[in-house]
Amino acid sequence: MTNTPIVTSEMLSSEPSAHTLAELLEAQAVAIPEREFLRFGSDSYTFADIECITSQVAQWLHAEGFEPGSRIAIMLGNELGWPVTWLAALKVGITVVPINSSYQASDLAYVLADSGARLVVTSEAHVALVETVSAEQEHPVRVIRISNLLEEAAQHPAVRPDIELQRSSLANFQYTSGTTGFPKACMLTNDYWLRIGWLAAGLAGLTRDDVVLTAQPFSYMDPQWNTAMALTAGVPLVVLERFSASGFWGSVREHGATIFYILGTMPMLLLKQPPSELDRDNRVRLVLCSGIPAAHHAELEQRWGAPWREAFGMTETGVDLMSPLDDTETVGTGALGVAVPGKTVDVRDAEGRSVGPGEIGEMVVSGTPMMQGYWNKPEATAATIVDGWAHTGDLVKRDSEGRLFLVGRLKEMIRRGGENISSAEVEAVMGASPLVVSCAAVGEPDELWGEEVKLFVKLAQGVAAGRETAEALSEHAQANLARFKVPRLFSFVDEFPLTPSLRVSKPLLVERAVAEATPVFAVTAAQRSTTPKPTP
Repeated sequence: MTNTPIVTSEMLSSEPSAHTLAELLEAQAVAIPEREFLRFGSDSYTFADIECITSQVAQWLHAEGFEPGSRIAIMLGNELGWPVTWLAALKVGITVVPINSSYQASDLAYVLADSGARLVVTSEAHVALVETVSAEQEHPVRVIRISNLLEEAAQHPAVRPDIELQRSSLANFQYTSGTTGFPKACMLTNDYWLRIGWLAAGLAGLTRDDVVLTAQPFSYMDPQWNTAMALTAGVPLVVLERFSASGFWGSVREHGATIFYILGTMPMLLLKQPPSELDRDNRVRLVLCSGIPAAHHAELEQRWGAPWREAFGMTETGVDLMSPLDDTETVGTGALGVAVPGKTVDVRDAEGRSVGPGEIGEMVVSGTPMMQGYWNKPEATAATIVDGWAHTGDLVKRDSEGRLFLVGRLKEMIRRGGENISSAEVEAVMGASPLVVSCAAVGEPDELWGEEVKLFVKLAQGVAAGRETAEALSEHAQANLARFKVPRLFSFVDEFPLTPSLRVSKPLLVERAVAEATPVFAVTAAQRSTTPKPTP
């Protein structure tokens, strides 16, 4: 491999050279026109290809009356039309509203009404739903199939419309997961995406020999910042149709990927796959991950032969923390990393005072990139960004070296009999059981204790859902957790509802369990002492 980084560590303290993603794409199409940029399966597109197609789509949008400040929605799966429509819209100064392709009528109706989108670009698979919901909106919403859009756009010149764009031009209304109340649209600018691409390319040390891969839905943040990163470094981005734990590493080998980003339940789902003699047959030199399971960090590195490094942030603030590539000392410790260039991170108590090393507080972040605010929700914006500091809702503690460690979420602490219990800790311990694929701990209201710890579990293949398994899991918890942290209630689920960041949506999980009357197994201390353990 060529080991010369495109964005060096010294360059990270400076501004990205381009002012917009459109300008950056145009520059790369001139500098490296025949270099591969996007790959979907066996279909490959160069920087010159994407510059041409996006300019034609931008001309079509402009001719159809969409102007700077207009809003259009994209409801597509992982196909070429997604990044092409996104980048084309940005060439006109249009704000894009990504819509999860799994949305149903009520989800879609809310986002269309809230965002004020006037066009939805979709596929044959979703057009019937989109047309029905769009027709019911108070304002007219046009719907077009991506195949028709690309066909019509091909009749336009492959020249970017002559529209002046700024770093501050809005690029996205990126809707958050809506774990409390309705989703909120983070207003993200061109500058936001440029800086994430710049930081990610530099911190990951991307060279011309790298191949980036993503398997998350394009409506989520991850493939979008992966696109900005690949665009910055001038390297290929391989886009898989979807994430499949059983097929993921085969795709990594097939495409010669050297770097990818995953998060949420994905690491444990991969680790639960049967080991293979092909596990180390790959070109991967770095895995970026949010929420690396600390107890399995070393195992993940050993099994696939590449370092795993934490990358931590949220939609509102982009990337905030990252573990340095050479930081091997923190493998398995759960460290979230240190502040990236351009960001300042503090840990504060409930009164807003900074706390010292070892003390628990909320992580707050200032600097760039940062959202402009929540669309149409000034009160929510004011509650999240206070005096330039974004309140993340993450409870952390800091060590003497400045590294941060996640303790839990402000709204995900379970309080049982006066004791504070971190759901993240319970989940980490219980997720290590061979009976468990993934799990989620929540607080269940209890008259005596205030809250009891309830664990929702997706079981490993071949493990039966029932009391015997619940008692075996309780035995595991008793052996690894303080008594007051041991779950008393167990429910088994086939799948977890996920947020756009691929984390478990606990409010929806609880709501679904009530609606579907999911069985609950209560396990007492006496029952935890003699039960034989089922095998996976």
